[in-house]
Amino acid sequence: MYKAPVEEIAFTLKHVAGMGEAISKGLLGDLGEDLVDAILAEAGRFATEEVGPLAEIGDRQGARLIDGEVRLPDGWRDLYRLWIAGGWNGLTASEAFGGQALPHMLNVAALEMWNSASMAFALAPTLTMGAIEAVSAHGSAALKDKYLEKMVSGEWTGTMNLTEPHAGSDLGGLKARAERRDDGSYRLFGQKIFITWGEHDAADNIIHLVLARLPDAPAGTRGISLFLVPKFLVNDDGSLGPRNDLFCHSLEHKLGIHGSPTCTMIYGDGKFGGEKGAVGWLVGEENKGLACMFTMMNNARLAVGMQGVAIAEAATQKALAYARERIQGRAPGASGAGMSPIVDHPDVARMLLTMKALTQGARAISYTCAHAIDMSHRAGDTSRHWQERAALLTPIAKSFSTDAGVDVASLGIQVHGGMGFIEETGAARYLRDARIAPIYEGTNGIQAIDLVTRKLPLSGGDQVKGFIAELREIADDVRRSNLNGFGETAVRLDAAIADLEQATAWLMKMLTENRVTEALSGATPYQRLFGLVLTGCYLAKGGLAEGADGAGENRIALCRFAAENLLAETAALRDCVVNGAASLAAARILLA
Repeated sequence: MYKAPVEEIAFTLKHVAGMGEAISKGLLGDLGEDLVDAILAEAGRFATEEVGPLAEIGDRQGARLIDGEVRLPDGWRDLYRLWIAGGWNGLTASEAFGGQALPHMLNVAALEMWNSASMAFALAPTLTMGAIEAVSAHGSAALKDKYLEKMVSGEWTGTMNLTEPHAGSDLGGLKARAERRDDGSYRLFGQKIFITWGEHDAADNIIHLVLARLPDAPAGTRGISLFLVPKFLVNDDGSLGPRNDLFCHSLEHKLGIHGSPTCTMIYGDGKFGGEKGAVGWLVGEENKGLACMFTMMNNARLAVGMQGVAIAEAATQKALAYARERIQGRAPGASGAGMSPIVDHPDVARMLLTMKALTQGARAISYTCAHAIDMSHRAGDTSRHWQERAALLTPIAKSFSTDAGVDVASLGIQVHGGMGFIEETGAARYLRDARIAPIYEGTNGIQAIDLVTRKLPLSGGDQVKGFIAELREIADDVRRSNLNGFGETAVRLDAAIADLEQATAWLMKMLTENRVTEALSGATPYQRLFGLVLTGCYLAKGGLAEGADGAGENRIALCRFAAENLLAETAALRDCVVNGAASLAAARILLA
């Protein structure tokens, strides 16, 4: 059974990601550490005691389409009502619409716990929070007044409607269309697929944010508009009116996240009588919808990164508990003649420590990204720096964390041995759930393209250069600390940071020379290289922070393990970035 690691989360927020310093400088308003601890404790309790026990039911039953209506797994509707009552949906939303205006860091920490307990359940609030952010940033005053309060409370959920059967990652080819009406509204027609929580029975209304094309729109992505399309029309007094012309045609049968209804949505089919066309309202400006949707997508990318952290944490807990109980063989150096717990065998210990290091590294990267987002709104004259830092970290947080979720969940099955392949242990569910996260909200390959072509050139490359300099300071701090237990950590960090610096310089050179193919050939290895270096540095930062108080042996030991076992990969990744393009180009003949 998953138990929320509240103390570990609080430590990472305060001492690694930057929340403690921000609080001490008064950058987070009246927020104090006592309130942070209270919120995290209650979020952990809710995740552990309320969400976790229903995760297996959700996986086994899944969402069901019955007589044209989607039914959630047993107990999930009541669970969602408890979620609403707890006020969790509006942690970061504006107080003007009933939110609590708390830092983004607290929200992603809570999201980690919800997703560890049940990733399928947590997807509903994740999408709603993103929709709130998009409407808040781009919606008219009338749309905000009519919809945001109920969305912030969680009484109404939100969705993101991008993908069509012929338009996935490349949205330029989408065919959903919108027609203007004289009253300022629009009528939408078309089909959307892979719509997370597109239909369900937990909320009174569902607010769909839908990308569609107007008749006179320019071709490609420059001609896409964003529309707010509610399941039920909303009267001027806020009460619900008639059903809109949209419905869920079918549910996908998926590898994982079974409790989350993944819908094919039909707009404008006339299913409910009356005039055909789903009634919607423009969000932002005509033909500029993709920019509005990216507000939601950027929010969702960090949230998906948290799903990777969450699955990794839950899988690690389950594997460690099993390894301590499972007796098999006699470990080297074991006392007595009996068999040993498998945790005492070196290979199992290596797997478990790799799981812990990747989990804690991904957590620190993601929380640090959230900190940069908070500072971009609160740090005054340095807001541009923090905006760029958040932009730089977002693709790494999304990709490295979700890859870690898959890798750690797979290792968790390996620790369980044959029992991990049996569904009744629950180890397999984590891998099945985790596997979608590197795919949706922009595949990890797309994140690598974004990182290399858009984020490295920020401020002429000064942002990434400054960040690498900060990482080098952490390595220097380890060297100067004289704390016992770090072993070769400083040396290994130096080498890994040098690999990152060399790979970054080479990629920048390729971009300057317009050799984009060569640059993109190494984009994915570079993204992993960056994530591994951050893992090593942030584990060291945690060890230094706790070691300053005379403790820290456990954190330092994990840091040393990561530095001396995982960071050796950075040299190979750097070589792949710098020297791999020619062989990739030559071998593509095999794919013809």
